[in-house]
Amino acid sequence: MALKENIQMLANTKGTPCVTISFDTHRTFPDNTADGIMLKKMIKEAEVRVLAEFDKKSISGLLDNLSVIASEIDMNYNLDSLHVFLSNNRREFIRSSWKTSNEGVHISDSFAVRSIIKSYTRSDSYLVVLLSQSGVHLYEALNDEIVQEIKNGQFPIPENPYFNSNPEKITDQKYLDNLVREFFNKVDKALVSIHHETDLNFVVICTADNYSKLLQVADKPSVYLGFAAVNYNSTAPHQIVKQSWEIVKSIQRSRRTTAINDMKEAVGQGKVLTDLQEIYQAAIDGRAELLIVHQDFSQPVIMKNERTFDIIDDANAIGAIDDITSNIAWEVISRKGKVYFTAQEEIKDLGKIVLKTRY
Repeated sequence: MALKENIQMLANTKGTPCVTISFDTHRTFPDNTADGIMLKKMIKEAEVRVLAEFDKKSISGLLDNLSVIASEIDMNYNLDSLHVFLSNNRREFIRSSWKTSNEGVHISDSFAVRSIIKSYTRSDSYLVVLLSQSGVHLYEALNDEIVQEIKNGQFPIPENPYFNSNPEKITDQKYLDNLVREFFNKVDKALVSIHHETDLNFVVICTADNYSKLLQVADKPSVYLGFAAVNYNSTAPHQIVKQSWEIVKSIQRSRRTTAINDMKEAVGQGKVLTDLQEIYQAAIDGRAELLIVHQDFSQPVIMKNERTFDIIDDANAIGAIDDITSNIAWEVISRKGKVYFTAQEEIKDLGKIVLKTRY
């Protein structure tokens, strides 16, 4: 299930109780052995807390799910954080390539989805092109992980068939460059075709000269996000995706900076809200265009009715929503608004949570 659909399912789940377990994990052995120990410790904490607060019979399904979830998660596949969602009739877990800012055991009438919303807003699917005249390979990537190599009627592309067969042209650099451009023109048309099918853009791993020639013949240069210099001794998929991810992260940072500047401009237009209650009401009314939240900010509340709440200090209080910003962020996303969690210094002038309204 795609991450957005997973978030939607979890965000729409209501019931008492809903248990969320979130903690940072490790990608490699032997560090990841500690992750299994941590998970079991948090499961035990959750069990003790729900038994103290709820009748055992009413949570029998939840207790069953708590008892089996650890055996269903292979710690060898961990990324940077793990998020477990349990109720009487639901048992899910999501791995994330981002650290969590919401570590702990959370018990409420809804799941604590803040961390995976952050993952969603900071996740990018894209395509990685390993480009050379000896052949072209294409990979689908999500953040810093290769999902699959694209193998179809177009890819991989074998070596450049346009080579010099005329001895008199061997020193004609313009002629030789044109042969390379002819090959890259063929490659570009195949890549643009894939772009139209997937709506994904490309990071290219190649030499600076080859990237320059590719852009010279490109039918749609905007589909190329940038390039990283190829190291022919390090062309394994897990190596080139790390180069690609650095480019994509830089683009994400630029997007956040642009969003912050957009928010600052909107202040003078009277479209910016900073009061948490007003932000929540605008979000559920569908008036939210852009939400920016400092990555360390969270706020527990107790709902008074569908539109208002009391701010509290104890996120574990009975009936509490442990972080209302999760609910706000999902309301914005689900109504096609944009959400950014950031630690960039520029947000300090605006506040810890700010919303630009559509009207």
